[in-house]
Amino acid sequence: MDAHAVPLLAIFEKKMRLEIPLFQRQYVWNKEHQWEPLWEDISRKFIENLEGRQDAPVHFLGAMVLDQKQTPVTHVEKRQVIDGQQRLTTLQIFICAFRDFCRANACEDLAKECEGFTENKGMMANPDVDRFKVWPTQLDRKQFTDVVTSGSRDELRRRNPLVWQKYARKADPLPRMVDAYLFFYDQLEDFFLGTEDEPPISAEHPISARLEECFQALKNSLQVVTIDLQVGDDAQVIFETLNARGEPLLPADLLRNYIFLRAARTGKDQEALYHKYWSRFDDTFWRMEVKQGRLVRPRSDLFMQHFLSNQIEEDIPVKHLFVEYRNWIERKTPFSDVEQELQTLARYGDNFREIIAPSPEHQIYGLASFLEAFDIRTAYPLLLLLLDTDLSGDEWISITTVLETYLLRRAICGWNTKNYNRIFLQATKALRRNGVSARNLAAQLASQTGESSAWPSDAAVEQAWMSQRAYELGNAKLVHIFSRLNATYLSGKSEALIFQEQPSIEHIMPQAWLEHWPLSNGEKGLHFFELHNTEEGDENAELTKCRNDKIQSFGNLTILTQGLNSAQSHLGWEQKRPELLKHSLLSLNQDFTKYAVWDENSIEQRARELLSRALQIWPSASVFLPREAI
Repeated sequence: MDAHAVPLLAIFEKKMRLEIPLFQRQYVWNKEHQWEPLWEDISRKFIENLEGRQDAPVHFLGAMVLDQKQTPVTHVEKRQVIDGQQRLTTLQIFICAFRDFCRANACEDLAKECEGFTENKGMMANPDVDRFKVWPTQLDRKQFTDVVTSGSRDELRRRNPLVWQKYARKADPLPRMVDAYLFFYDQLEDFFLGTEDEPPISAEHPISARLEECFQALKNSLQVVTIDLQVGDDAQVIFETLNARGEPLLPADLLRNYIFLRAARTGKDQEALYHKYWSRFDDTFWRMEVKQGRLVRPRSDLFMQHFLSNQIEEDIPVKHLFVEYRNWIERKTPFSDVEQELQTLARYGDNFREIIAPSPEHQIYGLASFLEAFDIRTAYPLLLLLLDTDLSGDEWISITTVLETYLLRRAICGWNTKNYNRIFLQATKALRRNGVSARNLAAQLASQTGESSAWPSDAAVEQAWMSQRAYELGNAKLVHIFSRLNATYLSGKSEALIFQEQPSIEHIMPQAWLEHWPLSNGEKGLHFFELHNTEEGDENAELTKCRNDKIQSFGNLTILTQGLNSAQSHLGWEQKRPELLKHSLLSLNQDFTKYAVWDENSIEQRARELLSRALQIWPSASVFLPREAI
């Protein structure tokens, strides 16, 4: 067999048909497991090209095994796809989406250029079939040819309309390839057009220039390995070998081998270096798997990923870790020798261990605990910079306050977290340039705009605090918020509160309120099905809907170190209030003594009281900035 690494579009450049055998399975790739990761790989290369990062390594999208088929002279040359049919098909679908997006945005020349990678041109013996660069199995041909030949998203939707079965709550699924096309088209639209609040990357350049630059990324920065079988090669044996399920090496294993191989080449004592610097990473602590995003990876891999992101100030997906690390070492030569490299890794490794398993007495404990409660791990490159800087205790407190305030305000407003990796890498870069301080960090975060990165104003926090269903934030986040609120009720002489176990969130007016909690008009509230059968404008229905929203709001929630049992929890206010006070010594809860009744007005009054305290704990950005910067 003959293996070559070739640019992605090169496999579609030649006048050739890649034929998927009839015995192969149908197209099965889906959004979560394949389309989204593929788009992440492609969009990352788009971003690198748009930002002028010319030294970035190419990214391999996988391997494809092709078997030559005898073809009559007058016919288009054919290859049979032995392995890689799902990837090949998906790449064709993506190119079609890119082509049609170009055409929809008045980039006709680029759209025609893309056509050369989806359809063969010139003379063909059987043009109905030979025109296609990829020819799928029989059951997939209708949806595939629709994707390739429709020419626009609207036409593809017209050919594949949504179908609703009688009494069904949602439409039947679209053909999978059509769904893939629509997914990629939506991603391209979001990437190149952005929104009113979130402009696209390099928005200062016209879309035609950005599309052309990203097309160059498709041509040059994304590669595949093609394996062409020769006469006598057993296609089945090769297929089984490529798909064998051996235990793969972790990125950290590959990096260790790479580092110590270089140490041996320079005559270093590998054993001495291992015991002094690397042996700590072979502790079982580093093999423990943790979740980050949708991936579950060993801690060692996450450390190396965040360490490298910290060093080169770029977002590095863990699957690209080894290639990016090697590229960094060989092109930038950041260390004088391997020992200095290992010293740095050991120092940062000890710091990373403190981030993910902090001791209560360490200065990062509060910030690390907050980030864990709010499930934010993309800040780790920034934290590695902070820990590698000699900061005073007061500066640590100020930095912790800035970061917590920024992130917690965004969580209260329900603003998305998709841009956090870039935000924290930009902050890392800015602090390295301007100096590590709370003021510089606040200035950097406050300069962000758009819902994916802005520091929410007091008005935005107030609107969300008073209206959103706060209970949906989750137990860990709410416990942190109410614990901090509780501290504002304490005097300087009060004893510090330490929870021996995680408290629980309690609804003051219970979620099952219908039996013991009449509406403000004295009537009983309506059950779910009753709500949907009432006429529009029905008073009891409107009051019930209002209450269902109120009971999930901040004003109706609290924390208890010892939860009420369900019988107590569902009691009316006259019976529940003494139970609440009995079960909790928290100053936050002792405040309930002043509420003779508990209804929608009480909930709103308490929500506003808590809001005023929250705005003092987590203030607007202007509090952290010098007057001249405001």
